[in-house]
Amino acid sequence: MNIVVAPDSFKGSLTATKASMTIKNAIMSLGKQDTVITKPMADGGEGTVDALLTASHGTSIPVSCTGPLGEKIDTYYGIIADTTAVIEVATIAGLVQVPVTKRNPDVTTTFGLGEVIKNALDHGCKSFIIGLGGSATNDAGLCLLHALGMKAWDHAGNEIGMYGQDLLNVSRINLDTLDPRLYNVSIKVACDVKNPLYGEKGASAVYGPQKGATEEQIKAYDTAAKRFAELIEEELGKKFSATPGAGAAGGLGFALLTLGAELLSGAKLVGKVSSVEEAIKHADLVITGEGQSDEQTLYGKAPGYIADLANKYGVPAVLISGSLSGDLDPFLQKFSGCYSIINRPLSIEKCMENAAELLYLQTRQVIHFVHRLNNRTNT
Repeated sequence: MNIVVAPDSFKGSLTATKASMTIKNAIMSLGKQDTVITKPMADGGEGTVDALLTASHGTSIPVSCTGPLGEKIDTYYGIIADTTAVIEVATIAGLVQVPVTKRNPDVTTTFGLGEVIKNALDHGCKSFIIGLGGSATNDAGLCLLHALGMKAWDHAGNEIGMYGQDLLNVSRINLDTLDPRLYNVSIKVACDVKNPLYGEKGASAVYGPQKGATEEQIKAYDTAAKRFAELIEEELGKKFSATPGAGAAGGLGFALLTLGAELLSGAKLVGKVSSVEEAIKHADLVITGEGQSDEQTLYGKAPGYIADLANKYGVPAVLISGSLSGDLDPFLQKFSGCYSIINRPLSIEKCMENAAELLYLQTRQVIHFVHRLNNRTNT
């Protein structure tokens, strides 16, 4: 069989690349002479850079920048096709980088993202792919723009700082001081949420709680984001705040829109770069997966996107995930089979610790069954 393996990461356990190789090794261990093509996937969150580097044979660029709490961190981004930078917010200002006890929108920042973008500009990059998933911030991109050269002042005429709380005090801005190189690049943003910047479905109201925001902070940041957006929109003469996805990553979607960015489905963007559709077109079987599958999997997540492509070409698609939850009936309209890697009573910690072994064993079971079924059908 020609088998395409295209999982997302098993968050906290396996990168998409590691998951892909684990599945491939399990298939090959059966000695059935299958041809296996791996296409690690991502949807803009954790693993986006690694997936695109693997697909494009790009270069990983180490960089030091400001982390989500203002500390200096060592991270990396990628360069593919010589001049395209691939950047992942989750590795710069990610929620997983901030301990639960320290999550507070007042003290987090997107300043580091601006520093990484400038580093990529210094490397001669002319286009950007930026994954917005998994941010710890809620600053409407103020700190990102600050790092890129925008000036902003409070009511007393003092220049604003580089933390989320500074959004609450912005009174005046100047975009003329932005790095002029930004006007000669293209920016594509991997973004799978449709929230506007502010309002009842905005960044603060919907995602603020998971980032440590209290009810009082949610109201304050929502008001501040609206005021900040009005300042920018008045200067640029164009509206961005209501654009679907403007509220992504605590408002980073909005800030990047003001720089001329295009917001795209993360899974589709990664899939296009990796040419996964072309591989699926000629496949006999497709295997995808992720750490936890639920109703959201079918709407914009990488496994759902892969299943849609498989169905387009009449190729059976199998989902093998860390866990399955919710109503599984809708899954069976897209997938030929859905499987959890958990094969015995285990704690969450043990499941994550042994994810590679469990994924390997379950894959062997699935592929063995498929071959026996094919043999019976062909006799």
